[in-house]
Amino acid sequence: MSFTIHNFPNGKSNGMISIQSPQQLGDALRAARKQLRLTQPQLALAAGVGVRFIVDLEAGKPTLRLENVLRVVDALGGEIQLNGLPAVATEN
Repeated sequence: MSFTIHNFPNGKSNGMISIQSPQQLGDALRAARKQLRLTQPQLALAAGVGVRFIVDLEAGKPTLRLENVLRVVDALGGEIQLNGLPAVATEN
């Protein structure tokens, strides 16, 4: 299983990045932040998390709170899609 992050301003085709490890996620989020010319404190403020969380996330720490990871992805203008799993109906 892997997941893909969409819509980051990273210069890749379709703005998609395949992520298969915490380190790849951290690298992708750092690249997106820098592309947007945001500092770690600015991103932390926009996502409603602490600067330490951003530092740990970009370093690839594997034990971070998913809710906060999703807040950072959203603050950067991205979204996460899971690939390789059976499709399920979601309720809004």
